Amino acid sequence: MVPCIKFPLFLQIFSMIITASSAITRRAICVWPGMRQLSLRKHLLYGFMSFFSIPFKTVRGVSRSLGVSHFCSVVNMSSMQVELVPCLRDNYAYLLHDLNTGTVGVVDPSEAVPVIDALSKKNLNLTYILNTHHHYDHTGGNMELKERYGAKVIGSGVDIDRIPGIDIALNDGDSWMFGGHEVLVIGTPGHTRGHISFYFPGFGSVFTGDTLFSLSCGKLFEGTPEQMYASLKRITSLPDETNVYCGHEYTLSNSKFALSIEPGNEMLQSYSSHIAHLCSKGVPTIPTTLKMEKACNPFLRTASTEIRRSLNIPATASDEETLGAIRRAKDDF
Repeated sequence: MVPCIKFPLFLQIFSMIITASSAITRRAICVWPGMRQLSLRKHLLYGFMSFFSIPFKTVRGVSRSLGVSHFCSVVNMSSMQVELVPCLRDNYAYLLHDLNTGTVGVVDPSEAVPVIDALSKKNLNLTYILNTHHHYDHTGGNMELKERYGAKVIGSGVDIDRIPGIDIALNDGDSWMFGGHEVLVIGTPGHTRGHISFYFPGFGSVFTGDTLFSLSCGKLFEGTPEQMYASLKRITSLPDETNVYCGHEYTLSNSKFALSIEPGNEMLQSYSSHIAHLCSKGVPTIPTTLKMEKACNPFLRTASTEIRRSLNIPATASDEETLGAIRRAKDDF
């Protein structure tokens, strides 16, 4: 039986749920399977009635433990749970928990302490450490986590001499099992020569490190525009609904650059406003989706006449040359 709720308190709780529901509907972050297609306007009544089927103590527990601003920092998809773990100044590590097998992993732990805290809160052990590339802000926590939990380190075979503590070397095209989930390894060089991305087709998510960001791509430290363009094409060949988990919270600054070179993009205008709102509330902008990125990310829009005109890129320039020009403009922005 649902406990009786005093009317003023009910209004507060109902307002909180509607706010959280609006956030879920408006953006790609924190989307449970099937929710992306729902219309808040059409299903508001359904959500209202569903509220009464939830014990009050459950709603109260969620609000206390997460808070509205962190309502979707944990996303459940299929049997996999993904938790964003902020690290350093603007990095994200991602805690993965296969609920069926108990397998636990972390993607790109730049430092150990936030990951240890996240594991301790859930009383979890760590099975695997997955690195997209060798940079210290993605591998800095490897050795401490490996020593503490006995976790195996997974990384690119190209970077076998540059990833601390690597145990399992994977290469482009390899398939690997994380608990009960298949992981496809995609070689995505450009930012670094050994960069890889981890695609989990079973729950529609790809971990792109510093190759694809929301509204941008990584700097070309060890690669060429041609390599980055090919890498981005490989990622964007995945289904549009794929959730993209990248290495940094750069979306707000990326949106300002994107608007400066494609101000007429109405989808970008709307998304940028939404990003600014999320950041003002301290809410992560990640994950994004490939569908959103294709519509708004300038590095995926090299054919845009407005972008080419803004940067004085000739109409005859190739997509690879255009990406290089956009990257140079972004570096100087």
